[in-house]
Amino acid sequence: MHDIKAIRDNPQAFDAAFTRRGLPPIAETLLALDEARRKAVLAAEQAQARRNAASKEIGEAKKAKDNARAEALMAEVAELKTTMPALDAAVKEADEALKKALSEIPNLPLAEVPEGADEHGNVEHHRFGEKPTYTFVPKPHYDLGEALGMMDFEAAAKISGARFTVLKKGLARLERAIGQFFLDVHTGEHGYTEVNPPLLVKDDAMFGTAQLPKFREDQFAAGAVGSGGEGYWLIPTAEVSLTNLVRESILDEKELPMRLTALTPCFRAEAGAAGRDTRGMIRQHQFSKVELVSITTPEQSKDEHERMLSCAEEVLRRLGLHYRVMTLCTGDMGFASQKTYDIEVWMPGQGEGGAYREISSCSVCGDFQARRMDARSRGPDGKPRFVHTLNGSGTAVGRALIAVIENYQQEDGSIAVPEVLQPYMGGLKVIAKA
Repeated sequence: MHDIKAIRDNPQAFDAAFTRRGLPPIAETLLALDEARRKAVLAAEQAQARRNAASKEIGEAKKAKDNARAEALMAEVAELKTTMPALDAAVKEADEALKKALSEIPNLPLAEVPEGADEHGNVEHHRFGEKPTYTFVPKPHYDLGEALGMMDFEAAAKISGARFTVLKKGLARLERAIGQFFLDVHTGEHGYTEVNPPLLVKDDAMFGTAQLPKFREDQFAAGAVGSGGEGYWLIPTAEVSLTNLVRESILDEKELPMRLTALTPCFRAEAGAAGRDTRGMIRQHQFSKVELVSITTPEQSKDEHERMLSCAEEVLRRLGLHYRVMTLCTGDMGFASQKTYDIEVWMPGQGEGGAYREISSCSVCGDFQARRMDARSRGPDGKPRFVHTLNGSGTAVGRALIAVIENYQQEDGSIAVPEVLQPYMGGLKVIAKA
C-alpha cells in the first residue's frame, strides 16, 4: 500500500511512476479522497474540542450563577452529543474509502524496470547452459508419465476435477526428492531458516501480501473454521504465511536481513487460465513449491534481490537444467512488485520443439507489503520505519519435476535421475516402467 503523505507531497512524481504500468493517472482521485477524509477529521475534532470547551464553560457559568448561559451551554453540549456520532461515522467512512482505493492499486516500478505492455516487453538478463540435444523427438512430460504408469490425470479428475494430478511410484518419490534437495541447499548453504507454516490463513494475512482484495477470484476460500466461524483461505504460496510472520511487529535491525524458506502445497483457482495449459502439470490448482522470503532494511533490499535470484538459480544449475533469466517489464510485473526477475527453464517437450516456461519469480516489494502488515524495524536511532520485503520461488517443485522428466528423458521412455537427486532416491539412477 502507498503512503498518502508521499503522494500528497509529490503527486506528479507518483503519477509519472504509476502510469509506467500502463494505467491512467490516479493521484488526483486519491488526493480528493484524502481531502474528504481530512475535512471529516477536522469537523469531528472541532466538534469534540467545542464540546470539551463548552463543558468547562458550564461549570464557570454555574459558578458565576449565570443560569441562562449555563442552560444555553448545556443545550449546545447536548446537540453536539447528538451530532458527533454522525461526524465520527463520516470519518470512518472517509478513512475506509481512502484505504480501499489505496489497497486496490499496484506498487510503483523501480526506475530501471523496462517499460512494456505485456510479456513481449520483458528483457533477457542472462542465461545458463545450452539446450539439450536428442537423437529422438522428445516427448512432453504427460506422455512420458502416463506411459510409465506413474502419472494419472483420469484418477485425479474423478476425485477432484480438472487441473489435478495423481503421481505414483518413482515420479511421486522424484517430486519429493526435488523438494527436499531444494530445502537442503537453501537451509544448509544459503542461510535460510526452514519454517513449516499454516496452509490456512485469515483475511488479514492475504491482505498483507496483497492477494486481497484485488485478486479474490484467484484464491480458494476454505469457509468457516472453528467455533468462531471465521473465514479462511488456502495459501496460493507460502509467501503469505512467511511474510506475515513479521506483521504488526517492530524488529531490531540487527536481526535483518531475515531469510525464511518453506516447502508447502500451494492452491490457486487459476481463474484467468481457461483454455491455457489444459494438458499436463504446467498449470495446476494444487502444486508444491519451495518459497524464499527475505525481510530487510530499505538499504539492504536491492542487494538481497540479486542474492535471492542467485539462490534460486543455484538449485537449477545443480540439476543441470538450461534456463534464462528475464527482467519483467512494467506491464508484466506482479501487483506488489517493484522489480521482478523470472527464471524460465527449458522444457524440450513443450509445444513444437520445446519452450521456456517460468519456474521462479523473484520480486522486491519495497515497503508496499510492510505498510499493509504494519511491519517495521528499529535502527540505532530508535525510530521505527517500515521494512522491505522480498519473495521468490526457490523453486516451483512441480515445474522442476516436469523439467527433469522432459530434459532427462531417454529414448525408451525412462527418466534418468540427476546425480544430485540420487541420494534422495535411495541410489536409483533411472525411473523406468516395471
